[in-house]
This record gives sequence, structure tokens and C-alpha cells, in this order.
Amino acid sequence: MKDSEIVDNVGRREIGEDLIDTSRMNKEQREALEVAEAAREASSVKASFGSQLFMGCFEPEHLTPFPFQSPEEEAIGEDLVDRLSDYLKEHLDPEKVDETRTIPSEVVEELVRQGVFAMKIPKEYDGLGLSQVNYNRVMMMLASHCGSTAVLVSAHQSIGVPQPLKLFGTEQQKRKYLPRFRKGAISAFALTEPDVGSDPAQMSTIAEPSEDGGHYILNGEKLWCTNGTIADIIVVMAQTPAKVIRGRERKQITAFIVEADWEGVEVAHRCDFMGIRGIQNGLLRFKNVKVPKENILFGEGKGLKLALVTLNTGRLTLPAACTGMAKQCLSIARRWGKHRKQWGAAVGMHEAGRTKIASIAANTFAMEAITLLTSHWADQGDKDIRIEAAMAKLFCSEMAWQVVDETMQLRGGRGYEKASSLRARGEPAFPVERMMRECRINRIIEGTTEVMKLFLAREAMDPHLRIAAGMLKRKAPTSEKLRAGVNMAAYYGGWYPRQWVNASAWHAHEEAGGLGTEFRFIESASHRLARTIFHYMGIYQDRLEKRQNILGHLMEIGTELFAIAATCSYANGLVQRNPDDRSPLDLAKLFSEQSKLRIGDHYRSLKLNADREANAMAKRVLADEFKWLEAGILESEPNAYPED
Repeated sequence: MKDSEIVDNVGRREIGEDLIDTSRMNKEQREALEVAEAAREASSVKASFGSQLFMGCFEPEHLTPFPFQSPEEEAIGEDLVDRLSDYLKEHLDPEKVDETRTIPSEVVEELVRQGVFAMKIPKEYDGLGLSQVNYNRVMMMLASHCGSTAVLVSAHQSIGVPQPLKLFGTEQQKRKYLPRFRKGAISAFALTEPDVGSDPAQMSTIAEPSEDGGHYILNGEKLWCTNGTIADIIVVMAQTPAKVIRGRERKQITAFIVEADWEGVEVAHRCDFMGIRGIQNGLLRFKNVKVPKENILFGEGKGLKLALVTLNTGRLTLPAACTGMAKQCLSIARRWGKHRKQWGAAVGMHEAGRTKIASIAANTFAMEAITLLTSHWADQGDKDIRIEAAMAKLFCSEMAWQVVDETMQLRGGRGYEKASSLRARGEPAFPVERMMRECRINRIIEGTTEVMKLFLAREAMDPHLRIAAGMLKRKAPTSEKLRAGVNMAAYYGGWYPRQWVNASAWHAHEEAGGLGTEFRFIESASHRLARTIFHYMGIYQDRLEKRQNILGHLMEIGTELFAIAATCSYANGLVQRNPDDRSPLDLAKLFSEQSKLRIGDHYRSLKLNADREANAMAKRVLADEFKWLEAGILESEPNAYPED
């Protein structure tokens, strides 16, 4: 029996916070945990590829052979990408969008005619019914040209009304709303509030049942609602009356479908950002909005679960957008690297330039591999991809920033100069400056890098928590500790020795073609990662959740292993399709070598760091001990936060 199957056979509990010791938490911390844990998806019958990596189990059959589109599916995507590319090339100037903060209405109208706002909507509701792969191919192209346009489409369709409605809506709701998107209706998703970041337990937007029971009365504010200022239909998250569950009062967060022209819905402010300046993002206010009871989406109290499930699939769009930007950077770096001469040679031929260009190429290839693999898995629909979607978002958003930064450095002053200025003085208007501003948000939206690591850590440790929960909780009854001890002995007695003594070094991994060495590394490294996670859980027990730097390094290691696996599988698949071109293997090998170096750095940072000193210093800074260091500046917003 495989490790993943053993874990699946361990007794499960009804709600996740029962696995975590809450005895030393205050009321707010306990409520936050309860809300977050209640919203977690139930584990699938079969553990995912990513979850097994964290448990020391590498199963290449998940990703070999690499899934490619059928010729018919590929043609569908190619046709739409080509048609949109031809139109946007002639009619959409992304520099003008950046300057005016406006996507031309005629461009939006053409996108409507092409069915872009209904790409993922099933055909029976007048949509295009595109696969996730084809949808992401379109998003890749859009993001390579104009980030604002890509966000307009993505926010509407990846997390906006169409996605959760398709997943959780009633047939009546689908027939009422989905066809409207083919006709040009725009949607938005309203979750974040001015005083609520990643803690939905503190949500202040309230929906109270009306006296007649036919409506809910919605009041509150939502911030950073992309498309919110122009949306016709919005999914709004709100607190509904609490319920007593298993003897304790539980907060209820419910999703509602709200139409923007209803009385009481107000656009209070349109936000302006560093990049993607054409997006319609703002602060929305809801004042005594009457929402029909039948507009509850998924069910009362299921709003946060709806949000998390929606984001799991919605996150797959962001890697596609990041990959599109990286491909554009590769094109710019390649052409500039050959053209620009310095000290008697092209800048791309100097070692510093060569290193940058090679890194851009290898990382772009890895991003494409991860994007396509996770998109195919989403289309197959038989895999739990929440871990892989989070890894894809984490990896691609961080790597895109690195790629854009290296491209700007290669371009020098011309990278920092606006494309409009370059064009005005007769040079090629490469938009590196704008791309850098547009790229930066990807490390923040749909889960910051830090939140993604914590999300991955919770999922990665879940099997251990289910086995050892009773032992980890300091105040658990003796009987619970005894049961946990029996479970731990039964499982870890076989599992732990295998993380040290196994046959990973001798496996040929013929399925990897010319990349068997890389697959052997992944298998061996997964065992090391699994036992390292186990060691730190033993050292810190329930305090490990507060050691975010340690968890971050461990999750980065797992993400790098997933990236190597996806990249090698993709490279091998491409070579099998075209044996005369072995260049994908070279890209995969370079990426793997660079990834191994990063993994080594993460392991070293687990022990060789200044975390303790930094934590102590931060407390002193926040206690105002070092205000003297701020002397000599003109302080920004001196009255922003009055002293306590």
C-alpha cells in the first residue's frame, strides 16, 4: 500500500480545526481558524501529485506522458488566438491604455463579438465552451500585449460570476445569468474589505434576512473589486446570521449574486495603481440592498468555500498571464541581445548577458510547462489540483518578476524608458518599463506569495495532522493521545525508515527519456523534503505554524521539485512529438540545474539564518526604539496613524 493510501485510510474528522490545538488562541484567532478550516475542501479519494511529493512519494505516472491537446482542440484555440491577435495588433495600443486608464469601448465591443467574455461558459448557455487549456492560451496572448485587457477578461471569467456560477449555481441561476455574458455583461467578485485582508473571519459586510423571509438586506463595503466599477453582475460575500454547530456558534459567510443596477449599490471610488492602469477596480458600497433569497449561490454559510474553490481554478489563469509576459521578455531579450553592441560584441555574447538570456529562456520554458500541465489537469477533472494550482501561482508569479527584472537590466536605460518615449525618438518601443509595473501585482493578487506558502504548508502538513493531531495538542485527553500514539506507530513505523532507505538512486525512470537523472533527483529529494518537514513538526509541534520563514523555505523546495517534474515531462513530450528537435531537453536540463541550486539555498537557509535576531529587532522597531533613524526626512502622511 502506498503512503498516500495509508494516509487516506486514517480516520478523518468532520472539521479541520479539530486537528489543531486551539487552547492557547484568543477568540479572534480561534474564529479565524474555524472559518478558514470549515472552508477547506474535503480531500479527494486519491492524493494529488503535489501532496505526495511532500510525503516523500514521487509518482511520475501523474505527468507522463505529458498531456497534449488533440489536433481538433488545438485548432479551436489557434483560430481564436489568431483572430484576436490580428485585431488587437491593429486596434489596441497598450501604451495608450496605460496613459488614459481606458480600454477603448470599440475594443471591448469586438471582444464581446468574438465571445471572449463567454469563453469558459458552456455552449448550452450560449458560451464558447473552451477548455482551460485554450482559455489560458488566449490569456497568455492577451497578457503578452496588454495587461489591463488581460485582467478585464480574467477577473470577469476566472473568478467573476461565470466561474462560481458554473460550479455551484442552480439550473435556474445559470439560465438566468450565463447567457447575458455572451451579450456583453461584465462580472466581478467582491470579497476583500478595507479592513480585511487575508482574514475573512473579520468580514463586516452583513446580509440580514428580511421580515418576510424572501430577501436579504445587504450592507457593507468591498475594496479592490476588479471590474467592480463597470460590472453588471457581482458575486458578493457577506456574513449571514451565525449558526450553532456541534454546540458552538459559528460565523456564516454566504455568497450572493447582486446586480449592479439594484438600488443601494454604489461605486464609491475607482482605484489607481502603479501598473495595469486600465483596469476598473474600486471601492463598492452596499446600503440596504434587497437581494432575493434565490440569489444565494451554493448555499447559506458556504461562501468562503465557494471562494476558495473558485480561486483554485481561477489561479490557473495567472500563470498563463505570467508566461505570456515572460515569452514577450524572451523575444525582446533575444532580439536586443543580438543587436546591441558593447565593447566589440553584442551584449548577449558577453557572459553576464548570456547568463541572463539563458535564464530567461529556461524559466519561461518551465512556466509554460507548469501552466499547460495544470490546465490539462483542470480539464481532465479527475484530480485534486489545489496544491498544484497554488504552486503554479507561486512559481510563475515569482519567476515572471525575475524574468522582467533581468530583461530590464539587459536593456539598461532603454528598459527603464517608457515605450512611448522610445517611439517618439525613433527607437523600437519595447514595453519593458510598463511590463515591470504590470507584473509586480502578480505576487500579490489571488493570494500573496506569503499566503500561498502558508496555504501550501497547511495542505502539505494535513496528512501528518490527521495522524498525529492528538499528540500535537497539549491539552488533549489521555485517551485521545493513546489513540494518536497507536496511529502514529502504525504509520510512521514503516513510513519514516523509507524516507532514509529507499531505491530512488537506482530507479532508471525510462519514462523521462533523456531526463532520467532529473527524475531520480526529484524522487530522492522528495524523501529528504518529507523527513525534513517531519523533523520540524517534531521540533516545533503546534508552534510550527508561527515559523513562517521555515515553512516558506520548505514550500519553496516542494514547488521547485514540482517545477522540475513538469518541465522535464513537457520537454520529453515535445521531443517525442518532434525527435529531430532536442532543444527542449537542453532547456529542461538548464532549468533543473538552476532549480537544484535554489533548493540547496533553501536548505541552507533553514539553519543558517538571522531569523531570531530579525524577529527581536522588528519588535524593537515597532516599539519605536529606532525612530531616531528616521530623522532628516520629510515624513509622508505624518498624521496617518495617531499615536496610541
